[in-house]
Amino acid sequence: MRSIPVAVLAATLAFAASARAQVPVALVEEITGSAGVEFMDYVTVGKVIRLGAHDVIVLGYLKSCLRETITGGVIAVGLEQSYVENGKVVRTRVKCDGGKMQLNPEETAASAGMASRGVSIGNAGAQQAIPPESIRLYGRVPMVEVKRDGILLIERIDQPGEQYEITIARGDLVRGFFDVARARRVLTAGGHYRARFGGKEVVFAVDPSATTAAPLLARLLRF
Repeated sequence: MRSIPVAVLAATLAFAASARAQVPVALVEEITGSAGVEFMDYVTVGKVIRLGAHDVIVLGYLKSCLRETITGGVIAVGLEQSYVENGKVVRTRVKCDGGKMQLNPEETAASAGMASRGVSIGNAGAQQAIPPESIRLYGRVPMVEVKRDGILLIERIDQPGEQYEITIARGDLVRGFFDVARARRVLTAGGHYRARFGGKEVVFAVDPSATTAAPLLARLLRF
């Protein structure tokens, strides 16, 4: 059976996706060569990326948690994976909170502020409610989407004593993202945190299995 050309497939995917808002489905984690996309760009369903024979792109899919390393060829971005013509693709599945990272920033902020049942912990004989997490990270050094300079506040909410105030300058940003590694801050595996920036906040957990050397998808935190 003949395969469908990527250009035709991309047009079909884009048409199918046009009925709903074009939300990001994947993130460019690495790129070599000139392919019309850059490091830390979001891409949407139906996007066509043309690579030179020796060009390489790494795409991280927000819903499926697939990390694709693609060499050469023509790529049509799908919902959960890419369709590749005349190229080589290697796929690995990483630990990430798939689906939750696809929320629009407004939806993420809303979910962080929802009133719902939290987790209670003991604190000197008292019960303190922990707000429910919006997302779980599998990396201890977040990559935070903030879009502009400002003050990032991160505080641990299940135990006292761990909090960080990080000043983000415009030059610290890469296409609207700030790597907490620049501030030399490492969060605690198993901890629950609240992050605040620009009048928004998000509550998140760091999984007990989280490591410092985690893939980008595993540590992506969006406001």
